[in-house]
Amino acid sequence: MRRITEQTYIHNENTVPYLTFPTIEEAGPFLAAFSTRKGGVSKGIYQTMNLNYNQGDDPKAVLANFHLFADSMGVRPEDMVYSAQTHTANVRLVTPEDRGKGVLRPRDYQDVDGLITDRPGLILVGSFADCVPLFFADPVRRAVGLSHAGWRGTVAKIGRVTVEMMGEHFGSRPEDLICVIGPSICVDCYEVSRDVADVFLQNFSPEQVEDILTEKENEKYQLDLWKANEHVLRDSGVLPEHIGVSGLCTRCRSDLLWSHRATGGKRGGLCGFISVRE
Repeated sequence: MRRITEQTYIHNENTVPYLTFPTIEEAGPFLAAFSTRKGGVSKGIYQTMNLNYNQGDDPKAVLANFHLFADSMGVRPEDMVYSAQTHTANVRLVTPEDRGKGVLRPRDYQDVDGLITDRPGLILVGSFADCVPLFFADPVRRAVGLSHAGWRGTVAKIGRVTVEMMGEHFGSRPEDLICVIGPSICVDCYEVSRDVADVFLQNFSPEQVEDILTEKENEKYQLDLWKANEHVLRDSGVLPEHIGVSGLCTRCRSDLLWSHRATGGKRGGLCGFISVRE
């Protein structure tokens, strides 16, 4: 294990690497992990560790990658439940009946960008390649969540929806939650047009917008999704000291991580994982 940012460690660096976040793992019996683009069997533009079935890769290679990655983490693909992301703010409760969906067997749900569970051993899985992974852990109620926040999900405040859903289903209190904003595109690498900026202007306070958007020439802006999601979490009642930021940019580290922008969309996919350990 080696620290690569203040909030991120890398394990099994020379075989099948994965990242972890001590902010969550030190809070209780939790697994919180993130894949890299290394250590798999995929070929061509997907080489080597692609964990996304929807990018055009050979499904057999993706399945083999899931087995390799699970072995590296010491878990089973049979216990994983994969989201069905379409940039919504929909969050789904995961139960033992969902075990293996999206990884080993078909999903019977769609338009789901967030997952929550309190069942030990169930592993929530989400797909990423620049968008923000939001990890949630409740050490009091022993529950977890994982949500996908691109700019649309951030504006729709999927972070708040996840906090509210964990409260509704598990009795989680926002002040007890431990959250991590995972590897994703940083503000320096994320330029957006005026139409995207306008949506943030409409959905965040003027003070928050000043923290989130930096105007450039030709109606272009640099957008800070890390700070935007931190504001969403704080507005939802999560304590500032309970929010960690991985500090790892997918585009800056496109040697290690898949980045949609760095590859022009010709890429594999990363996955985030979180569970309450059995």
